[in-house]
Amino acid sequence: MIVGVPREIKTEEYRVAITPVGVRELAAHGHQILVESGAGLGSSITDEAYETVGARIVPTAADVFAGAEMIVKVKEPQPSEIAMLEPRHILFTYLHLAAYPEEAKGLIASGATAFAYETVQLSNGTLPLLAPMSEIAGRMAAQAGAHYLERPRGGRGVLLGGVPGVSPAKVTVLGAGMAGRNAAMIAVGMGADVVVLDLNVTPLRHLDELRWGRLNTVKSSVLAVEHFVAESDLVVGAVLVPGARAPIVVGEDLVAAMRPGSVITDISIDQGGCIATAHETTHTNPVYEMHGVLHYAVGNIPGAVPNTATYALTNATLPYVVALADGVRPAVLGHPELLGGLNVAGGAVTNEAVAEFLGADLVSAAATVGI
Repeated sequence: MIVGVPREIKTEEYRVAITPVGVRELAAHGHQILVESGAGLGSSITDEAYETVGARIVPTAADVFAGAEMIVKVKEPQPSEIAMLEPRHILFTYLHLAAYPEEAKGLIASGATAFAYETVQLSNGTLPLLAPMSEIAGRMAAQAGAHYLERPRGGRGVLLGGVPGVSPAKVTVLGAGMAGRNAAMIAVGMGADVVVLDLNVTPLRHLDELRWGRLNTVKSSVLAVEHFVAESDLVVGAVLVPGARAPIVVGEDLVAAMRPGSVITDISIDQGGCIATAHETTHTNPVYEMHGVLHYAVGNIPGAVPNTATYALTNATLPYVVALADGVRPAVLGHPELLGGLNVAGGAVTNEAVAEFLGADLVSAAATVGI
């Protein structure tokens, strides 16, 4: 199969979908790889590094889409990319269709077969292709929160870890999944007083067993959210429902009740956000103020550390990329979790959560791949 890797064109997205390691692995399986010129530069990977291991460098994204059968990306396809997709194409990338309904309509109209990294789910409930980016986003959300709590950045002027004789900042993390756990880990490591809320006690129990510094776990409820958010210097939103829009767990009235200069970082923004007042921002303009509270809601947080993020992503995606290039049907038979990753095929929606959110008819994913 011919596998194509275009340069990412979403605003300030510097990651690339594959490393030279991935190119070499695909070549070893007999596949051809087209890489758009400059695709890896944002991640400090040169065209020469790709060529050395067997990729063919092509000048434009149009060359990639025209020549490849499978397109591997990082972020959801932008309108100009959707316009180049055809029914013959397999697309493998983050899609977040519940957050981007216009993208969903374009993919459906294209007739392409589209697999989403974020809905590939193992039988134990884990999301192997979302995990590495959630780890990075969680860690960076805590760093960003600490940064914007500084007075020159518009915050309350609070040091996350405090100092002897002065209390540390209060941090509330909403969600004990991969992103939430990593946000809590960094916040605790910086000396903050951290509480993590989740509806599911099991991940809270795992956090409790780690015995990290000033860390408390609380079963989430409306009352608990109201109490801890209102008292927080930093709130990290890390709520996820695979494939669906993130539920709103902090309403506007509660944001207005927070102290002026407090900070919200909403990691869930690429699934619509879990804070009512959050809307997507960029790395160039990452924050805005509403009700006296600074909001950090960058839609591609890991894009700020593209070298780390690209290698972490390829570590997770490469086995699936190779499997799909070897053949979709055998890939799904060998990796049943890919069925959950199939979001759109042949002009139809094949993921239940996506279909429910979009109000679209659901077609069997298994039937579309012939199993």
